[in-house]
Amino acid sequence: MAVSTPVAANDRASASRWFTPSDKLFHGLTLAAALLVLVLLGGVIVALIEGAWPAFAKFGLGFLVTESWNPVTEKFGALAPIYGTLVTSFIAMLIGVPISIGIAIFLTEICPMWLRRPIGIAIELLAGIPSIIYGIWGLFVFAPFMQQHVQPALIAIFGHIPLLSDLFSGPPYGIGILTSSLILAIMVLPFITAITRDVFETVPPVLKEAAYGLGCTTWEVARNVMLPYTRVGVVGGIMLGLGRALGETMAVTFVIGNAHHINASILGPGTTISATIANEFTEAVGDMYTSSLVALGFILFVITFIVLAAARIMLLRMNVKGG
Repeated sequence: MAVSTPVAANDRASASRWFTPSDKLFHGLTLAAALLVLVLLGGVIVALIEGAWPAFAKFGLGFLVTESWNPVTEKFGALAPIYGTLVTSFIAMLIGVPISIGIAIFLTEICPMWLRRPIGIAIELLAGIPSIIYGIWGLFVFAPFMQQHVQPALIAIFGHIPLLSDLFSGPPYGIGILTSSLILAIMVLPFITAITRDVFETVPPVLKEAAYGLGCTTWEVARNVMLPYTRVGVVGGIMLGLGRALGETMAVTFVIGNAHHINASILGPGTTISATIANEFTEAVGDMYTSSLVALGFILFVITFIVLAAARIMLLRMNVKGG
């Protein structure tokens, strides 16, 4: 058993006194940084509420359930942008999440070593492309392709099927909700893939080797070992992608059509909260017009907060279920 001598005790006390000022300084700086985040968040919330209050005071809850958007008569409703935001984000995640997880599994378990780095670099490059580039590409390349090939095929296939006929009806404009959703799926794919790949690489090799030794296939290892072990990181990556999908502005503005009405068909034009703000904020004349646009921003903030809170609750339940 080691015995603490008076000299050693004096050395530790001297070191403690020596590092105490720097520790206090470091503690103060980190505390200030943390409080700064809360102050900035609180300032954003206060500014949004203050700017949106005239619109909510005039229209009340009807602002959330009204489709009309008429700057001339100053009658505004947020239902169409809310609908467009939720639908485009849902379709984008429905397409992007399975593909992203599949790419991550391929890179960590199946991909040859000589091909792993080029694919990883390509994914990182996709994440670094500005959104306006996606929008220009979507408008001049992807939308014409959708108009000439994809949308006519969807109308021909689903046009005579009940329920689906309404979802894939109307003329093939090229632009619209489906086109913007596909663009969003491409944009969120590199973020989800990169994070999922990184957390998959943290799985201890012994766990995967044990599963393979029992005769499990790659899919069974991914489903029963990798995904349960990394569920927190995977959900975090998905939430990051969803956050970008909900708040994406320029790319969606180029290809969604910017129509303030709800269309049952996902091939038709629509709008989102971000696209509406980007299109009309510089042209907003009058306090009520400006307040309505700020109210849209506040609604988007609330939607994002609800999504993140739901994700945290889901993670807590997953952790409780997993013990």
